[in-house]
Amino acid sequence: MDIHDFKTFLEVSRTRHFGQAAANLFITQSTVSARIRLLEDQLGTKLFVRQRNNIQLTPAGERMLSYAELITTAWNRARQDIGVAEPGQQSFVVGGMSSLWDITLQKWLETIYHEQKNLVIYAEVQTATVLQKRILNGTMDLAFLYDVPQNDELVVVRLPDIQLILVSSQPDKSCTDSMSEKYILVDWGPVFLTQHAQAFTDIPNPMLHIGLGRIALELLLSGGGSAYLAEPMIDEYLQSGVVHRVQDAPVFHRAAYAIYNKNNDKGDLVKVLLGNIGDGCNP
Repeated sequence: MDIHDFKTFLEVSRTRHFGQAAANLFITQSTVSARIRLLEDQLGTKLFVRQRNNIQLTPAGERMLSYAELITTAWNRARQDIGVAEPGQQSFVVGGMSSLWDITLQKWLETIYHEQKNLVIYAEVQTATVLQKRILNGTMDLAFLYDVPQNDELVVVRLPDIQLILVSSQPDKSCTDSMSEKYILVDWGPVFLTQHAQAFTDIPNPMLHIGLGRIALELLLSGGGSAYLAEPMIDEYLQSGVVHRVQDAPVFHRAAYAIYNKNNDKGDLVKVLLGNIGDGCNP
């Protein structure tokens, strides 16, 4: 078997379209078909039900998904570790949810990139589900996410809470005025949305709902308005007077966590790297 066969299987399962999978992989559709057919021949079973404009995984294909993901991620990890060229270098794979990169992980990555001269870093943006899976199967060393997964194989480290504060493009605005016009509601997760609803029971329905703070910040900077944003990502804008804190607005807190596999032989390194995030990060 060829690793490309598994990658092709995963792409077809994701797109449910042989032509689109071929375009995404920069190969021909006949190559996609040949690779899938080879996998099916070697496994002795069909992986897809092929109908016109409707490609679905068979039960065997559903079971194959986790194995294909494990094989491809393990192969990528092997390439990373073995491909480290210089003596004394060590690879390190870190992942985080996209909003956490915007809030705090970017500065942390800059710090370890400049301080850890012998570390070959692979940084990824993934969903919480993928992050946990990658930590458990050993293809990622450290992950950052919002909610605590329950698993005895994981070490969970609570990070300093993220403060979510209401900011406005206009100075000296009250909380009521900030929410009456051009208020952008950022989805910081179910806990925040519940607290937000309890704190503001009679505000007008916001005309704009956004799932990523970075996008809300760009809109606020370009067109004005107000939004609840994470303090670390707007600190420089507050100091320069580009945005202004709404003083009478409540402050919300968002918990965040780092996780790593307790069987990871880079556990000591993980603890050192976590120390660069803040005093609240010591395992």
